[in-house]
Amino acid sequence: MRSRLRLLVLILILAVVLYPLVWMVGTSFKSPQEIVSNIGLIPDHWTPGNFTLGWTKFDVDFGRFFLNSAMVAILTVVGNVLSCLLAAYALGRLKFRLRGMWFAIMIGTLLLPAHVLIIPQYILFRTLGWVGGSWPYLPLLIPHFLATEAFFVFLMVQFMRGIPRELDEAAVIDGASPYRVFRHVILPLSRPALVTTAIFSAIWTWNDFFRQLVYLSDLKDYTAPVALTLFIDSTSEASVGPMFAMSLVSLIPVFLFFIAFQRLLVEGINTSGLKG
Repeated sequence: MRSRLRLLVLILILAVVLYPLVWMVGTSFKSPQEIVSNIGLIPDHWTPGNFTLGWTKFDVDFGRFFLNSAMVAILTVVGNVLSCLLAAYALGRLKFRLRGMWFAIMIGTLLLPAHVLIIPQYILFRTLGWVGGSWPYLPLLIPHFLATEAFFVFLMVQFMRGIPRELDEAAVIDGASPYRVFRHVILPLSRPALVTTAIFSAIWTWNDFFRQLVYLSDLKDYTAPVALTLFIDSTSEASVGPMFAMSLVSLIPVFLFFIAFQRLLVEGINTSGLKG
């Protein structure tokens, strides 16, 4: 009886969690009139043309927005993995003056909301000529190559602290330099933390809206989250259906990415510094 009750509770929780997704799937196949009149999950008249209309509605087809999002996500993952790994190695394994102070300052940046930093960052990037330049993605990508993601640095530092220092000492006795210790000892053992950083970076960047909205101004440079806002204006009531259709399509890469790397994600969290 207890097992059945637990199963029933889990089914109810699953239904509540999945209801918005199921509703969006059904709405993406409704006509504009039915979206207003029918609040049910299943449309009375299926309208698959929403997908075609949403894909080709603008001067730039939606595939370009997907490519922009994929490029930003991939480069962000590369930047976060490389820079945060190097910063974590310095803070977690090397000894230098004021190391504790710099680590505390880095942790303190986690307390600052991103919306507080966006104005000084925008002024800085505009002064450097990166905003509205020939390649407008620089403000979105360069910070990730400078280890500005304190969460991932902290995650890797905590993970590296769990690696026995005897391995470093044995490598040093064999004549290894700090670089070789990093390359042949720390890097292979840090795979779970690297995988966790890569997965979260990809998903968060793909779903990011605010920063991309601030820095991207040209239609051809828009990413998928920003492009979805183009369906909403004072005259495009008929674009609600295509908007839901493209929202559903935008979820597919994240869903497939999570399914493909679910095992690695769980392993990374279980064996990383998040465990304390």
